[in-house]
Amino acid sequence: MTIDRRALLAGLAASTVAAPGLLRAQSTSRPVQIGLLSDMSGPFKDVGGPGNKVAAEMAIADFGGSVLGRQIVTRQADNQNKADVAGALAREWLDSGVECLADGAASSSGLAMQEVCREKKRIYIVTGPATSDITGAKCSPYGLHFGFDTYALAHGTGTALTKSGGNSWFFITSDYAFGHALERDTMAAVRANGGEVKGAVRAPLNNSDFSGFLLQARASGAKVIGFALAGTDLQNCIKQASEFGLTRGGARIATLLIQVTDIVALGHKTCEGMVFTDSFYWNQSDATRAWAARYMPRMNNTPPGLQHAAMYTGVTHWLKAVKAVGSFDADQVATHMKANPVNDMYNSNVRLREDGRCMHVMNLWQVKPEAEARSRYDFCNLITHIPPEEAWRPLNQGGCPLVRA
Repeated sequence: MTIDRRALLAGLAASTVAAPGLLRAQSTSRPVQIGLLSDMSGPFKDVGGPGNKVAAEMAIADFGGSVLGRQIVTRQADNQNKADVAGALAREWLDSGVECLADGAASSSGLAMQEVCREKKRIYIVTGPATSDITGAKCSPYGLHFGFDTYALAHGTGTALTKSGGNSWFFITSDYAFGHALERDTMAAVRANGGEVKGAVRAPLNNSDFSGFLLQARASGAKVIGFALAGTDLQNCIKQASEFGLTRGGARIATLLIQVTDIVALGHKTCEGMVFTDSFYWNQSDATRAWAARYMPRMNNTPPGLQHAAMYTGVTHWLKAVKAVGSFDADQVATHMKANPVNDMYNSNVRLREDGRCMHVMNLWQVKPEAEARSRYDFCNLITHIPPEEAWRPLNQGGCPLVRA
């Protein structure tokens, strides 16, 4: 029997109108997707990369695995630390039903993702990008920065070292958005505390030879050599600085962004004495140790770093907000996220500001002598806590257009 095509279409249309409940059931069966655009093969793979997916999945599991009647899943892709790749993937994913984006890796990639999320009105959980411009002049109503930023890193370490006698600096800086912002913010901290900047050089991303830059740093005569680098670039520079004997003349090395995975890669002995600023250290409390004990078996027994903890925090806080407002509407969700405190294994009643900055307590750490380690990965001693109002850039100084005058 032949079925008339027009009759068939009419019947389908009628069934659609007659069964809206069925359509709702079908739509709610689609999983909620959280999309991570990460560095999966470059210099930030270990500090973010696959570990960020593990952290996001832990947050989802702890939340119960579903929200508003739908299963929650993650997807992850390599944005290659390129703004154009990150922007294109962000647009494709949001157009295909991803509800929320996270990570970002390089600052340039994160800024591109933030612009797409602004256009599409979707929440962006920022963990990898460190430029303070994310919550400054480039801020977005939907960009929520749960990781570190260059202002906090610079003012924690830069202020402490300048005040302790390191009053002349030279910088070796990654030549992209993160490095430029970290150099800028650290220079400001050094000068604000009476220090002098003797010069700076720019190193390309994914650089393997720092010898020429290190020679310029030594020739400057600066008391502190600031490494405004991250990931494997930082690791390469530290190794070569050791080979060059950069500190034999009395200079100190300021690693403005070093994470626990960097210390693992470099070895405890190589990193002894380094001072750095961070909001999360896996061994800082019973709660962080318990969380790390769950994370490590899934990541070849490597401890989690700040970006992994920030991912857990951001995903958890977003899911709580979605549940509370009963919607994925980004304006409602962002408002709830900023109005309600952040609480988890390393945050207690922490708030999100108007500009999207998560106001963590920051800590100044020093890598202890290897002989003092009481267990594997016991790397650090706490120097001091830095309260949020001192750690982060004042709200009225960032240039964020969301901030009321």
